[in-house]
Amino acid sequence: MQAIVIVLCKVSVSIGDIKDPEHPYSLEELKVITEDAIEVDNERSYVRVTFTPTVEHCSMATVIGLCLRVKLMRSLPSRYKMDIRVAPGTHATEAAVNKQLNDKERVAAALENPNLLDMVDECLAPCYA
Repeated sequence: MQAIVIVLCKVSVSIGDIKDPEHPYSLEELKVITEDAIEVDNERSYVRVTFTPTVEHCSMATVIGLCLRVKLMRSLPSRYKMDIRVAPGTHATEAAVNKQLNDKERVAAALENPNLLDMVDECLAPCYA
């Protein structure tokens, strides 16, 4: 399986290999992330990633979105604006999850939680298996 890679201004960011917080598979393997769900506009320095949780009541949707945001924040130049979204109609609390994932203050507060940050770092850690 070929990893999903975003190429922006000579920067490659692999988001498909982010591990799912509950399953021993990558987001790409679970079809949570697909190439079609990634929009890039280099001229406007804009990236949108739309992900599809595995189930409508996925309790980890916010964590998955946070992992995507953190991976992009750590990898892209700071001028890039990121929009991380749940695919329309795929989650019971879609609007609330989208609001949380795209609110800078909420994201910053989440990343101050050491347990949550550890979970995100675990999902982003490279897998050498």
